[in-house]
Amino acid sequence: MTRSRKFAALAALALAGCSAEPAADYEPHVSDQDRALGAEQHPALLAEFGGAYAGDEADYVRRLGDKIAAAANLGGQCTFTLVNSDVVNAFAVPGCYIYVTRGLMAVVTSEAELASVLAHEIGHIVGSHSHRQEQRSMWRTLGVLAVSLTGSQRLTQLAGQAAQYFTLRYSRTQEYESDSLGIGYLRAAGYDPYAAADMLGALRRQEAYMVASNGRDAARGIPEWARSHPLTENRIARAREAARATGLADDAQPENEAAFLSAVDGLLYGDDPQQGFVLGRRFAHPVMRIAFEAPEGFTLTNSPQAIRIAGPAGAKGEFGGGAIPAEGLPGYAAELVGKVVGDVPAEVGTAESRTVNGLPALFLPVRITTREGSIMLAFAVYDAGNGQAYHFMMVAPPGEASAAAIGALFGSFHMLTAAEAAQLKPRVIRVVAAAPGDTVESMAQRMVGDQPRALFLALNDDAADRALAPGERVKIVTLQ
Repeated sequence: MTRSRKFAALAALALAGCSAEPAADYEPHVSDQDRALGAEQHPALLAEFGGAYAGDEADYVRRLGDKIAAAANLGGQCTFTLVNSDVVNAFAVPGCYIYVTRGLMAVVTSEAELASVLAHEIGHIVGSHSHRQEQRSMWRTLGVLAVSLTGSQRLTQLAGQAAQYFTLRYSRTQEYESDSLGIGYLRAAGYDPYAAADMLGALRRQEAYMVASNGRDAARGIPEWARSHPLTENRIARAREAARATGLADDAQPENEAAFLSAVDGLLYGDDPQQGFVLGRRFAHPVMRIAFEAPEGFTLTNSPQAIRIAGPAGAKGEFGGGAIPAEGLPGYAAELVGKVVGDVPAEVGTAESRTVNGLPALFLPVRITTREGSIMLAFAVYDAGNGQAYHFMMVAPPGEASAAAIGALFGSFHMLTAAEAAQLKPRVIRVVAAAPGDTVESMAQRMVGDQPRALFLALNDDAADRALAPGERVKIVTLQ
């Protein structure tokens, strides 16, 4: 199996609605081949998603996962990892490698809800859904590889983001099978099976927060789940129907809210300072002491490898950095263009030296030719001192408006002062007890970030429907 085929086999990400349909009669088993495949790709997946999150929260997820795996007769055969990403997501790959982001851990409200996520993902493993989906996705995989073989895979990624897991998805039937299996594992592990519906409610609250904040916290959205598995009332109803089919009443088994809230207290929320902060259209990195701001209509998405940039009319690209070679900025620019363009026929324009906010900079236009026509790329590289360079690479749509917007983006890069960097502090989840007279509004006033009331409601189950009880423990977001 080639590396590309191996990565495609790992590609399916999912967590969808529940069904009362009976699960298929699967025999739980993790083959040696799958286990080797998962172990081989585990480091690459962690690098893509921000690395493993260390600390007590990660240990908590592992212990909970082991408990659910034992209920699925897979005890000792699965690996559970809390991922250092604020994207709300979870996924499973062959070999029973299960990943949950800290963004998802922040929005659920009980141990049983988090267990329902792990149980669902184990359902995909038991159902061998990745293998059953791999053949279906073969033509899409070959299509992506065919494009990359004509030139640069980097350009393929920028053109359609197709290289990220080759757009693999589980079918609705597979999702329902996994839901049914997962609810059975949840009950067998001693948790309230209705928690699966509660978890979907948590994702629905997250969507409401995204609407209230106008997407300003887009990195914490549900980019794949929301597009491929809309969070509808019908999905939640399916989950409740499947829970009723177990014969248990709601709350007949525990959800362990207290244990979960203790575990989540202190969890990093939002961007990791080591990866920098996306603050609306602004990016600032307190460790590297750099910042820039995108024009109106642009969005930024943080990732371990680069900052993804998207704008109107198809403008897209990334911001990154690296060491300056012996040839200086011209050598850095040449290496960057070579990595991005690859073997695609390209016309490299004249480099223009500038000074941007006191920093030496080089702007470089490149025109590439494809079967569909020509595409303009715009590069900007900056000497930040101490042998470190940073760069923008943008696909530049035709038109004066796009040129002006990209020019403004390139002109916004600057270094932060020590005082400015010191103001960029990480946010964390804090679990606090409501005092007599506390309300949603008073709790929101203790929060940091945009739309604090909407964020408080996103993090706390049914808080909007009632008054807070004295002593009730709730999640808020504060500066560390």
